[in-house]
Amino acid sequence: MNEAEKEYPMQSGSTFTKGLLIGGLIGAAAALLFAPKPGRDLRSDISDQIGAATDKTKGAASTIGLKAKDTATVVSEKAKTATAAVSDKAKAAAEVVSDKATTLAQSVSEKTSNVVQSVRKNGADVAESVKDASADVGETVKSASADVANEAAKADKEIMKETAEKAEETKNEVKSLNSGSPTGEKPVL
Repeated sequence: MNEAEKEYPMQSGSTFTKGLLIGGLIGAAAALLFAPKPGRDLRSDISDQIGAATDKTKGAASTIGLKAKDTATVVSEKAKTATAAVSDKAKAAAEVVSDKATTLAQSVSEKTSNVVQSVRKNGADVAESVKDASADVGETVKSASADVANEAAKADKEIMKETAEKAEETKNEVKSLNSGSPTGEKPVL
């Protein structure tokens, strides 16, 4: 990037188009002024050319405005759809985690109850029963914790995958909408 580009960076993609349009109008006006015609004909030609340029400019601005509005609508709808999908996946993941936590709590409660009954029935085998039940509880807790972690990871991967897919779809739609621009340039979003 040279010094002039650093000092005066391009503000938008339409700067070149504006310059081209203004240059064309100035060139057309200069050609008309230097043409060997009477004043009345020259004024009439200038008026016709200005009217035609104004009509073309209004038409192009209207078309670009409609394209930009359509693009914004499509992007907004895709964003809403993606947000809803992510929200649904998050709710499903929360339900799975909640169910696993409830199952874990019930299992721990049942195992604890078994330990208490065993201690009451068998005073002599208390140490052995507590050891067995503790091992069962530990394994159940580990297993349930692993299940909860696996389900949460699966849900997270699904959410990330769908979010990436929706973003890619939106990107492709914006590209396809931008490629149909009447001035040949792509609008900047």
